[in-house]
Amino acid sequence: MDARKPTLREKIQKLRQTFLGKVPETVRQGRDLGARLILTPKESGTLDDLYRVFHSIKGTAASFGLEEISAKGGAGEEVLLAFRALDEDARARAVSGSVAEMNALLAQVVELAAAALDSENRLSALAPSFDLGLESGDDGAPRKRVYMCDDDELAAETLIIQLKCFGYAVVNFVSPDALRAAVLSNPPDAVIMDIMFPGGSHTGTETVASLRREMPNPPPVIFISGRRDFDARLRAVMAGGQAYFAKPVRAIELVDTLDTMTSRREPEPYRILVVDDEPEVAEYHSLILEEAGMITSLLHEPAGILDALAAFRPDLVLMDMYMPQCTGRDLSRLIRQIPDFISLPIVFLSSETNKVTQVSAMRVGAEAFLTKPIQPEDLISAVAIRAERMRTLRSLMVRDGLTGLFNHTFIVQYLDTALAAARRENGKLCVAMIDVDLFKSVNDTYGHPTGDQVLVALARLLQQRLRTNDLIGRYGGEEFVVVMQNVSLKEGMTVMNGLREDFARLKFQSGDQFFSCTFSGGISRFPEIAGDRLIEAADKALYEAKQAGRNRIELASLEPLP
Repeated sequence: MDARKPTLREKIQKLRQTFLGKVPETVRQGRDLGARLILTPKESGTLDDLYRVFHSIKGTAASFGLEEISAKGGAGEEVLLAFRALDEDARARAVSGSVAEMNALLAQVVELAAAALDSENRLSALAPSFDLGLESGDDGAPRKRVYMCDDDELAAETLIIQLKCFGYAVVNFVSPDALRAAVLSNPPDAVIMDIMFPGGSHTGTETVASLRREMPNPPPVIFISGRRDFDARLRAVMAGGQAYFAKPVRAIELVDTLDTMTSRREPEPYRILVVDDEPEVAEYHSLILEEAGMITSLLHEPAGILDALAAFRPDLVLMDMYMPQCTGRDLSRLIRQIPDFISLPIVFLSSETNKVTQVSAMRVGAEAFLTKPIQPEDLISAVAIRAERMRTLRSLMVRDGLTGLFNHTFIVQYLDTALAAARRENGKLCVAMIDVDLFKSVNDTYGHPTGDQVLVALARLLQQRLRTNDLIGRYGGEEFVVVMQNVSLKEGMTVMNGLREDFARLKFQSGDQFFSCTFSGGISRFPEIAGDRLIEAADKALYEAKQAGRNRIELASLEPLP
């Protein structure tokens, strides 16, 4: 029988114990460096190495919830920064006192670490209990590959665990040389690089600069560091870094940057409806737009406009001014009377050069008037600018401002459409309602901005882990809805439970405090439950999950259709 995989609780506990076990050796290094500093107070390398000792204590202890130890590391950093700011003569006078102060802090770190090791209760309460199981994506999609280079292995592992929740496969290298070799042989989607390493104060930036010289298309780089000063940030920018995070790194903010840098999703082509009674002319303009990557649909008979709009759902209508049966102005008025298309951009394309006529055409709601013949690049530019504006406005109307997910109104409309399709095609539809547990307590304890951070993190987790054809929306407040097509109840439960466990793994930060959140959910499915009761049934199951203790997913009671 295969050995049981360690749970996340067990992995985190082992990492924490490893860190605490290494504290005496870390402290010994700090004391040795302090003794060296007394002999050579002018040597900047010793200061850098000593700073790294306290920085490592502060950052790693904070990641594991050891706030007292972290505070001592932070106090040591402050002593070093104050000493570094002195001139040479003042350093010579102050070095003994500063080193004595640092040694006192290091002694307190040793005492606190020993006490923490003796406290099994504190060790066992670090994280929720569940298996990792994240070697491959739930939907079978390849994970984005990220290389990290940080010699602080414990802090790196803590960050890696959270990045995996969002679909990233992360490998950490403890030396810049090992990272460089890996990037050159198998380039990743992105690199996360510390700045300071033993043997050189800015080895990280030098390695990245070297890779940029050697590679024609180097991967994007995010620098992380315990330093927050201008010099470190400037070195990172000059080396080619595209982002900079001070330790301890907030995983949610890092994921947001990684998503932007590694996005593989190509923008959806603009959809242009070309209305012209002359087929050759319409085809010509269509070819120009398609060559630029747009999708076009041709309409030669104005009477077919209603069906064409409903079926094609264009981002813009490119219309001739003069056509049999009706003019472009009449057709524009007709389109504007349909609520769904009241803001649809309409661009006239005509050989009409009379300014009065052109202005009168604009008065009926046209976006622009282009004169034939038109240069291809001018046509492409005019259409693309207006289609993009339409996309932006449409997105603002249907998406939630905080999370970027679809809003309540759009969800209801989408569900009606999806149910109609499921009835026609004998399809299946799963609806999951999820709600962040004890969210009011989060807002009351940490403030609404931190509460917003929790909601954005959940939204991003759902977007990263669910399929592209699953609809995700913010139903209201801390409640979210997921609509999954053609999945069984068992599959729906598996997916939602995986997301629930991953969300519980995330660490949120408010000031110096770290905390985790959970969510509960309810799932219903059509056709087992009537379409008009899907939301209600899922919501009822969600309530039952809350009553049963939270942090769980419940199935809606099945009520087959007659």
